[in-house]
Amino acid sequence: QVQLTESGGGLVQAGGSLRLSCVASGRTVSSSAMGWFRQAPGKEREFVAAIRWDGGRTYYADSVKGRFTISRDNAKNTVYLQMDSLKPEDTAVYYCAVDFTWSSSSRLPSQRYEYDLWGQGTQVTVSS
Repeated sequence: QVQLTESGGGLVQAGGSLRLSCVASGRTVSSSAMGWFRQAPGKEREFVAAIRWDGGRTYYADSVKGRFTISRDNAKNTVYLQMDSLKPEDTAVYYCAVDFTWSSSSRLPSQRYEYDLWGQGTQVTVSS
């Protein structure tokens, strides 16, 4: 059974940093695109970042560009989200997801429907 498990969330002051991790178990994700989304209370789940299978290409939402960095370690079946210069509006539950059917000739997936499997989420709270 394939599973994604996020960790690393918590409470941080504005301007601080957090590093989220997402470990895949049950199946390798080394040839898949992976992404991070977030959902704030009362809002839709929104795209944050995506990464190509080899880490050679990344894509970010405008709201996090220059502050967040997505990376992956295929040997550990893990994807990371380094979040710097955090703002109160970054407060949300953060989810990782995998697109098993992604093709290297395609743009990186940024829509929820493009992803096949989701983690349970990890809470990030940024205080002002």
